[in-house]
Amino acid sequence: MKANDSPRTTQESKLTTLDRIDAAILSALTTNARASQVELANHVGLSSTAIARRQRALEERGIIQGYHAVLDLGRVGLATTVLVRITLESQSEEALGAFEAAVAKCPSVIRCFLMSGRDDYVVTVIARDIEDYERIHRTELSRLPRVARIESSFALREVVSRLVPPAAFGELVRPPRKLKKDPSLRSG
Repeated sequence: MKANDSPRTTQESKLTTLDRIDAAILSALTTNARASQVELANHVGLSSTAIARRQRALEERGIIQGYHAVLDLGRVGLATTVLVRITLESQSEEALGAFEAAVAKCPSVIRCFLMSGRDDYVVTVIARDIEDYERIHRTELSRLPRVARIESSFALREVVSRLVPPAAFGELVRPPRKLKKDPSLRSG
């Protein structure tokens, strides 16, 4: 970031304007990442060639960053989700950097957020069971640098799981609404 750039200015420069067709493609792919270009073309109302060109452009612009399989982790023995709130002993750049570099190497961590408020980080850990989480706590989390406090909560069940909220492309994907005429503006 340049000296005269605010964090907001830098973030805004990363925003990309999407048209209705790109939004419809993205919306369809978030529902089914394996949709063929023919299926997308039928959904959006373009040729499959035009869809391929637009999809490639979305990938090149970094909007589409990959395609992923969604797994039922319980069926492969990873049934315990733990949300871990972590407070560091300091919020110095060195402390944050050391923690982030180390937590990125923890094989049981699937997500980590830098937070505002009381806790510095919220980390999501997937484990086989409580005993497995104890091992993860002992061998991974408690060894993270500059940690002052670790507080864990166990998810009882997942209620909502989305990669993208349905409202993300809402108005762009819906056909434009016709404006109702104001009866007081009738001529004549």
